Amino acid sequence: MKLSDLRYDLSLIASWIEEGSRVLELGCGEGDLLYWLKKEKAVKERGIEIEESKVEKCIEKGISVLQGDINEEIEDYPDNSFDYAICSQTLQQVFEPMSLIHSMMRVAKMGVVSFPNFGHYKVRMQLAFTGRAPVTKELPYSWHDTPNIRVLSLTDFEKFAEEVGYKILKRVSINTKNNQRQGKLITVLPNLLATYGIFLIGKE
Repeated sequence: MKLSDLRYDLSLIASWIEEGSRVLELGCGEGDLLYWLKKEKAVKERGIEIEESKVEKCIEKGISVLQGDINEEIEDYPDNSFDYAICSQTLQQVFEPMSLIHSMMRVAKMGVVSFPNFGHYKVRMQLAFTGRAPVTKELPYSWHDTPNIRVLSLTDFEKFAEEVGYKILKRVSINTKNNQRQGKLITVLPNLLATYGIFLIGKE
């Protein structure tokens, strides 16, 4: 599996992970990222995923995975069990995101967080001109059936990290296409023009 075979955002996250490191992925899906990291960077991997069908896919790939709720399962790990804890495009679906991020930073030296950017100009325009909850390619659900119970912008996360004392070590803002298989970096006005943000955070 080539790096280019990964979803675009996952390929960027993969490029940040050091070889041979210990990696925990929360909401790991079918295990594509962990599989690539295990094969190409010899990481010691562990995933947590709640959907049984996706857990089965992980097991087929030889990924070490637990089935369960990420908020509950992460509490079973001792402090500093991992080098990286990754929460990719899941944070907006978490009931208590601050608690989860604190848990990530307890069990790992660094955390990787990515999420759809609610500050994107299309979201702003829909809300301003229709007066309705926005529906976009990145946030494709109606208000009554969405799994996304939190909405945040890139600026919101930056402010959160500053307030709680986490250092942003790396950040990229991106737009994607072709079911997120391709994308590009957004460097100008990212909170307005980027559809996703990816952050690597560490402890001060």
